[in-house]
Amino acid sequence: SSFQEMTNVTAVLEFRLLGFSSNPHCQILLFTVFLVIYILTILGNIIIILVVTLESQLHSPMYKFLKNLSFLEVCYTTTIVPKMLANLLAKRKSISFSGCMAQLYYFISLGATECYLLAVMAYDRYLAVCEPLHYGMAMTAEFYTRLAVGSWVIGIFTGFLPCLMVSRLHFCSYNLIDHFFCDISPLLKLSCSDTTATENVIFILSLLVLSSCFLLTLVSYLLIILSILKIPSASGKRITFSTCSSHLMVVTIYYGTMISMYVRPTYNLSSELNKAVSVLYTVVTPLLNPVIYSLRNKAFKKALEKIVIRH
Repeated sequence: SSFQEMTNVTAVLEFRLLGFSSNPHCQILLFTVFLVIYILTILGNIIIILVVTLESQLHSPMYKFLKNLSFLEVCYTTTIVPKMLANLLAKRKSISFSGCMAQLYYFISLGATECYLLAVMAYDRYLAVCEPLHYGMAMTAEFYTRLAVGSWVIGIFTGFLPCLMVSRLHFCSYNLIDHFFCDISPLLKLSCSDTTATENVIFILSLLVLSSCFLLTLVSYLLIILSILKIPSASGKRITFSTCSSHLMVVTIYYGTMISMYVRPTYNLSSELNKAVSVLYTVVTPLLNPVIYSLRNKAFKKALEKIVIRH
């Protein structure tokens, strides 16, 4: 019987992802919608990367950070969506244990990197609006590179601990994940180990990462708003705020979804609501970034028109 227990504990070599509805018509509809969104996301973000690279007018730190953010969105959505699309069409919706842990690691690391990048972009906007005379001296190419590379490196390390702790949990013979990808919450629900320590570490880590980035972003924007309020002319206020409004919208969407999902000590959110919010930040948000930046940013629109006319 002890051998039986051992085999039960170590039996999970793959997980089955329940995903969305089991209705085949519904799955084909979801496949079509998510495929269209995924293609538009990849195209939109690649267009941003190309326009910022090709147009010398957009070689300022703000657009270089945007290029990083677009590259990150491509990686982030690709971690989740292709496997989800394959599973929508597959009869056996499975993912190997190592594939599941890899997906979890990239998902956490890239999510954390986005958090750091958005905070760094808010700091960049603060320097540009509140310290315009010192901006050129402060945001040098070297300093920009340090901030961008730092965001990626810290993000890559952030994913290690949660992923290591989840991978060391025991998963018994029941292997159905009630989600469309390997997320922390459904994996913790599925484990037959005591998950208290893992839950607490992940809660503290996500609280630290999100609250530190959120505070830096919030303070930057409070100082920006105070600075804008001091501008005497209404048009001056409008022009200054327009340089920040795109980033502010992206930040609001990001933190709104992330805080609602991860900064809670218990993992008892209904699985359907969990999936709906997850679709928001894994499928919809990566598409919104290029849409928001290209539609709301005059300099970007001009640069894109120039490139189109030139070619």
